[in-house]
Amino acid sequence: MRYYKLITSEGDARLTVEAREGVLSDLTSVDEDLTEIDDLALASALSGPSIDDLAMRLLESGQPDVYDLAQIIDDSRDGDGDFRLDRPLEPPEVWAAGVTYQTSELERRRESDTPDVYSKVYTSERPELFLKATPDRCVGPFESVGIRGDSRWNVPEPELAFVLYRGAIIGYTIGNDMSSRTIEGENPLYLPQAKVFNRCCSIGPCFITADSGIDPYKLDVRCLVNRDGEEIFSGETNTSLMARTCEELADWLQRYNFVPNMTTVLTGTAIVPPPEFTLQEGDVVVITIEGIGTLENDVVEL
Repeated sequence: MRYYKLITSEGDARLTVEAREGVLSDLTSVDEDLTEIDDLALASALSGPSIDDLAMRLLESGQPDVYDLAQIIDDSRDGDGDFRLDRPLEPPEVWAAGVTYQTSELERRRESDTPDVYSKVYTSERPELFLKATPDRCVGPFESVGIRGDSRWNVPEPELAFVLYRGAIIGYTIGNDMSSRTIEGENPLYLPQAKVFNRCCSIGPCFITADSGIDPYKLDVRCLVNRDGEEIFSGETNTSLMARTCEELADWLQRYNFVPNMTTVLTGTAIVPPPEFTLQEGDVVVITIEGIGTLENDVVEL
């Protein structure tokens, strides 16, 4: 099942679940102490039933408030209404993997003055993993992602993301790994500056459990960029083209490295805009992953 976190006009958090398509059931209206998906993850880890089983038991125990998902999405986009979508979870850390698709490897080689390093990463046993964002640098649906003022070439990177709890993958969401290609292209050692800055990452719109039945290696991924109401870029791929598995990335990330519960890991991209394309302030990035949903963010220059 898909879980959405809402923020009320008073600033209160509410955890909801899409138990029926297009309808959000408010778990917090049944149990006021339940406001985060990691509350259910902890209960699942301690008691045995899955996150989805616990959510269904809770819904059956009361009469939850229900909301129309499409209306909440419209209200979140327009800034109206009693609720808006928030990040589906609070990631204490966001990590990212690079060069996990051949398209990405080829494009990184083209942009870089030292292209061989990308070929070696793509074919090596050890993946490229880096710390992408802290909570304050990560935004949610319909919030603004940032582009650096000292980079001439800025692009979105649409990615499947997985979430870790007690070392295991408990679910998935969508991530946008904003990237300053000019900076990384100058020298791979500039990667932290190309990747980590204010509003450098977005996740959402929901969290879907690993027990939901989606196959993370058979998902269509699409990215659109709209400018002044017109589509100026689109790209498509499928996660079947990933050269590494989520489990492999999770294993490497946690070797000699403690990561806190709800750490979110972006798995890389195969959708790379051409060199003549760069994001501008006011653009809208729309990322859709089959079975999960659509993550939408506007762009601001930092």
